[in-house]
Amino acid sequence: MCSIGVWGDYARVELWKKRARVYMEKTKRFLVSFCREIWKAGRDDPRKAVHSIKVGLSLSLVSLLYLLEPLFNGVGANAIWAVMTVVVVLEFTAGATLCKGLNRGLGTLLAGSLAFLFEFIARESGKVFYAVFIGTSVFLVGAMSTYLRFFPKVKKNYDYGIVIFLLTFNLITISSYRVEDVLKLARERLYTMAIGSGVCILMSLFIFPIWSGEDLHTFSVSKIEGLAKSIEACVDEYFSDREADVGKDKSMEDPIYENYKAVLDSKSTDETLALYASWEPRHTWHCNPFPWQQYVRLGAVLRHFGYTVVALHGCLQTEIQTPKSVRLLFKDPCTRLGTEVSKALMELANSIRNHRQCSPEILSDHLHQALQDLDTALKSQPRLFLGGNGSNPANMLALVALSKPEKQLSSVKTEASALSEWRSKRVSKQSIEAEGRSLRPTLSKIAITSLEFSEALPFAAFAALLVEAVAKLDLVIEEVEELGRIACFKEFELVADGVILNVEDKSKIDVNLPSNTSE
Repeated sequence: MCSIGVWGDYARVELWKKRARVYMEKTKRFLVSFCREIWKAGRDDPRKAVHSIKVGLSLSLVSLLYLLEPLFNGVGANAIWAVMTVVVVLEFTAGATLCKGLNRGLGTLLAGSLAFLFEFIARESGKVFYAVFIGTSVFLVGAMSTYLRFFPKVKKNYDYGIVIFLLTFNLITISSYRVEDVLKLARERLYTMAIGSGVCILMSLFIFPIWSGEDLHTFSVSKIEGLAKSIEACVDEYFSDREADVGKDKSMEDPIYENYKAVLDSKSTDETLALYASWEPRHTWHCNPFPWQQYVRLGAVLRHFGYTVVALHGCLQTEIQTPKSVRLLFKDPCTRLGTEVSKALMELANSIRNHRQCSPEILSDHLHQALQDLDTALKSQPRLFLGGNGSNPANMLALVALSKPEKQLSSVKTEASALSEWRSKRVSKQSIEAEGRSLRPTLSKIAITSLEFSEALPFAAFAALLVEAVAKLDLVIEEVEELGRIACFKEFELVADGVILNVEDKSKIDVNLPSNTSE
């Protein structure tokens, strides 16, 4: 018995040791994975680490209002509002910080002034009238301010300011009923808010600033590049030799989907970045205006272009596919057309990235030649797009007759016979419905197989979408050219033989390039 007890204790100890090792191993893997995620986030966008340091530094600065005795005596216990202001106002970009900071400052200033005015008017009356006046003013101001938030333009630009206005007004107005010196309360509240907002704005504008306009600019470039990669990948995969997994939904891990996904989901991001960019000052060397509205319009055109890319991608995953032998007949013009569209989009992306006008020959002769070759190839194979023997009308009428039950004339019967017939009809109707549900797939398959569709029709849809992409490319080019005109992009310059050719004024400027010749 003693040996059995010792053995049981030893087994329990070993079990606990095993569980501890498993737990330590899981903890180690979690910590390693967590550290890798942190490192990856900072490596992909170092600005995140910079912003984190700026927030910590800002909080340290405003905390001095509490830590240093002279500052605390000057500001008082309301210094905590400065810390709260930094936490709420300091955002990732300068435009977002300016938007929230100025809204907070304006809301606090107006609320403090209005609350002090109401207190000055009501203080001269009795105690009862003062309470009624405060309750009425709180109701009216709260209702009117909340109603203003429903206006789209007000909600878009000043929603946060109205919230701060309501908070500050109610805080000062209601507190003034019990506090004697309400002016001191409003002044301290305004001072601490101004200190916190000032620290946030200084950090955002002058210490490694992050501009919403630049983010919008870069995001637009990445969207155009994603569309270019998606179109080229769609065409290459459509004419590739490997078999596609038809019917299997792999869109979430498909690189084609990942490239155009950002375009489809870009409406909210574009509008938010454009809103914050509208609050930013002109920070470029030439102080050119930032055309944030034009970037929003460009984003809308790119989304419409993206819908065509989505349809092209859908052609790769349809149940009915054109045989490869038929697709190979049109591979060369389609491939060249997709390549030229991709090149044009990449040229547009490069022109926006480099702040220059796009090339006047962005729609090259190769693109028009590819369109002509595709049109010629389609016209040279007219029989591919027509059914072989056509559909048989007799067979179709027979299918329709089988699918519809016969209608019979009802006759006058007694109540008993009518009741029994109604019950039999109900049972037969239920059986017919069950049989119809089971026969419906069979009938649809018979109908599909009885119709001899053209094998080239799926490819015709693909080719039509490819031509539609070329048509929508003109709209994208127009928006990019308008963007370059409003943003004062530099003119397109063609470098050839050591000479820069300015396309706009045809002037020549000598450039000293390193020579690789023997001379």
